[in-house]
Amino acid sequence: MSSLTLLQKLRIKRSATKEKIIQFYNEATEDYEFWSKDFNMHFGYYIPFKTNLFKRDSMLNEMNNQVFNRLNAPKRNALVADLGCGIGGTMQYGLRKYPLLRIIGITLSKFQVNQGNKRLNNMNGLILEENFNHTSFKTNSVDGAYAIESFCHSGHSRQTLQEAYRILKPNARLVIADAFIKKDEEKLCRGSNYCYEQLCKGWSLEGLGSIQKVKNSLEQIGFKNVKVEDISLRVAPSVLHVPFAITGFILKKIFKKQTLKPQSWKNLKGSMFALLSGLHMNDFGYYLITAEKK
Repeated sequence: MSSLTLLQKLRIKRSATKEKIIQFYNEATEDYEFWSKDFNMHFGYYIPFKTNLFKRDSMLNEMNNQVFNRLNAPKRNALVADLGCGIGGTMQYGLRKYPLLRIIGITLSKFQVNQGNKRLNNMNGLILEENFNHTSFKTNSVDGAYAIESFCHSGHSRQTLQEAYRILKPNARLVIADAFIKKDEEKLCRGSNYCYEQLCKGWSLEGLGSIQKVKNSLEQIGFKNVKVEDISLRVAPSVLHVPFAITGFILKKIFKKQTLKPQSWKNLKGSMFALLSGLHMNDFGYYLITAEKK
């Protein structure tokens, strides 16, 4: 069996179906409160003397800040789309910082819609139960869009990027914060490939896009001024919180005599393999991508 055929079979086996993604977020979202009191379902951005190494949300909220800074949308009456919003942690950050902004979030999880909208009460934000590959936004209707660790659920597919392009107004920006592979999947070493497969299974990911291929796709779709920033070293301090967060979470469950749900185990496993994948710096990296619609 060729290596390509083997990779194709592994990809089919780990395929992040809509049902798997919904199940993942319906069952694991409450676990994220242990990771972030602000329900930031992503990693952080470390800046010496500004963010606190020992306070995760300090770094996680700085990632939100970095994304909104690059978005550069009008701060009054602008409409911004959060494509894969989770329970709305980043939306809340943006609306607290820019109260005249309007943000609509997209998620497949009905649980996240219900809980997120409760948290957005009295704010200019709304979460819809939709697929970011097929949104209800009109063409050329959005002043900015961002995706923080969400497009990986579709493997950073061209379809996903194309839909983001469609909904943006001319000259509006798309900002993506996510992990990517630095080479084609078949070129990953054995250790990297194992970590990669376990990461995808644990977090119900279709896969990570190749950073160069994603950049090329953005340009082919029609985006201009595509800027790719490798922020792996900025993200690393928050990733190093993973083993401590996992240990604390398990001990808390044991202390309360609660059993861990199967999806919680998968989530914890995915988190650990995210850390292990990050150690293979020749194969994986974390990037901020900014692109403008022509």
